[in-house]
Amino acid sequence: MKLHEYQAKEFFQKYGIPIQKGSVIGRVDQLDGLGLRYPVVLKSQVLVGGRGKAGGIKLADNLAEAKEKAGRILGMDIKGEVVNRLLVVEAADIQTEYYLAFTVDRAAQKVILIASAAGGIDIEEVAKTSPGKIVKMHIDPMLGFHAFHARNVASRLGFQGNRIAELAGIAEKLYRLCVDMDAELAEIN
Repeated sequence: MKLHEYQAKEFFQKYGIPIQKGSVIGRVDQLDGLGLRYPVVLKSQVLVGGRGKAGGIKLADNLAEAKEKAGRILGMDIKGEVVNRLLVVEAADIQTEYYLAFTVDRAAQKVILIASAAGGIDIEEVAKTSPGKIVKMHIDPMLGFHAFHARNVASRLGFQGNRIAELAGIAEKLYRLCVDMDAELAEIN
């Protein structure tokens, strides 16, 4: 299933996973009155990777700069996809970036958790060049994913103290979201 970032964030919010405050726009004039604090990040909403490298993600320090940059991003072509929408979110002061995902390992016929303290951009490259920076855990379909699994992963990523429980909570909610979406898709098919 392919989702735009803003659509994924809607699911995250529904499941109690923390997200940045933001809105989706399709026109530059929609930036007026969003009620967001600057700086903001303007993120093109296309279903391809490499948006940032292609110029489809920009930081803006004020409304005038946001309008100017939004005008340049809207309508641009990124790998054959025309940008018709922007996700505008309050910028976060990112100290460290982590990667956390659940996906299906078809060979093992199980869900697998993949996590890394090396961030999420170019995670495939991290897996090739530094496989030791990737934490993987197959999830037993009969047991599911629980707090003790999440705490184990958090510890392996180097989390300490309250941060272990914080990541564990997010991971459990993300797993629940994935299981629920999988069940909904099975009903549709």
